[in-house]
Amino acid sequence: MDLLYTRKFDGFCLITSDSDFTGLAMRLREEGLTVLGFGEKKTPDAFRNACHKFVFTEVLRPSAITEPSASVRKTENDQKSAPVQFVEVAETKQEFPKKFILAALEQSSDDTGWAHLGTFGSYLTKLQPDFDSRLYGYKKLSDLVKAKTELFVTEERQAPGSTQKVLYLRATKIDQ
Repeated sequence: MDLLYTRKFDGFCLITSDSDFTGLAMRLREEGLTVLGFGEKKTPDAFRNACHKFVFTEVLRPSAITEPSASVRKTENDQKSAPVQFVEVAETKQEFPKKFILAALEQSSDDTGWAHLGTFGSYLTKLQPDFDSRLYGYKKLSDLVKAKTELFVTEERQAPGSTQKVLYLRATKIDQ
């Protein structure tokens, strides 16, 4: 709290899975500071929701190390160690929250039904601070949106005054 009163910081990062820090996160937000939370999946919803953005530590670290294959195992005569191999975090994937995603899309879309990917991502985080596309097997939100063709229609548009293209999306017209 002493750091809060120095008024030298724009935000705080709280790394914990303990709900005892929920009050601190809320107090920091009351002061208009950004609160980023990091913790394990066991972190209570109250703390996750008290943060502006919450990231599960499971998506930041490899959860399993494979056994080296027989061809790369260290033999008694070999001086080299077997390389450590990491695998995709399979147990991190969760059931896809279709209703939540479509509600966020509806709130972030314009009158024509299209939403800029950045605006859509902001609404997802605002509604559910612990939303992360990596929990559903996608490295980026754009990858998730492009893969879910049954839910989204995507369109790349030229950004005004730029040579870059930006991604827009809308819900499919098929029975949602």
